[in-house]
Amino acid sequence: LLSAPRFNQGVEVRHVGATLPSLPHIRMTVDMLRAVGAQVDEPEHGGAPNVWRVTSSALRGRDLVVEPDLSNAQPFLAAALVTGGRVTIPDWPARTTQPGDELRRIFTEMGGSCELTDEGLTFTGTGRIHGIDVDLGEVGELTPGIAAVAALADSPSTLRGVAHLRLHETDRLAALTKEINELGGDVTETEDGLRIRPRPLHGGVFHTYHDHRMATAGAIIGLAVDGVLIEDVATTAKTLPDFAEMWTGMLGV
Repeated sequence: LLSAPRFNQGVEVRHVGATLPSLPHIRMTVDMLRAVGAQVDEPEHGGAPNVWRVTSSALRGRDLVVEPDLSNAQPFLAAALVTGGRVTIPDWPARTTQPGDELRRIFTEMGGSCELTDEGLTFTGTGRIHGIDVDLGEVGELTPGIAAVAALADSPSTLRGVAHLRLHETDRLAALTKEINELGGDVTETEDGLRIRPRPLHGGVFHTYHDHRMATAGAIIGLAVDGVLIEDVATTAKTLPDFAEMWTGMLGV
């Protein structure tokens, strides 16, 4: 879609599968195209169902402020939630199309509180973590971190709408089930997600499968459970090359 305006006849993208997951990412793309002058027809604004059309056209240059990656903030927000602490994420946008903004709602429902100020987003844990029943179909990349928090909650959780995670960097549903259960957890795969029943966890090696979201999920659990060792934490370099340094810096280690 981003390259489409430079093709001689534009581009038509047609979705032919079942439910299309992660739609916010497409909305972000369409908003960016329109911001630089592209003409986009889409299903949400009267276009044909499951079809996105971008017309061939010149694009106009402009100054842009690039927002921080809100999905990458997840482990740091989760850190406050699972420890009853407080963390501030600078430059959190007041308005955004990023799916990571859903973390404010989800983690508040799971027991925290947040305040958006000129300094950024301040998230505070209350010392309690609640389970959640939530459809994550539009924010699937948040599933590993939410599953990690759910494994530490005081009530069961059901994460739905994320069957497509079986085709991500690894089969994230199978990987989360195996790794949390090997730490003493009780996670069951469903047709389109996970069912998580909290149990006391113990230390052990948390394997990452070369998946950056698995590494950060393990780090979240490790804040609340002694002896959790993250195998290949360097895989976080895919999206956050200095994660380990930021993590230990936040903790004052």
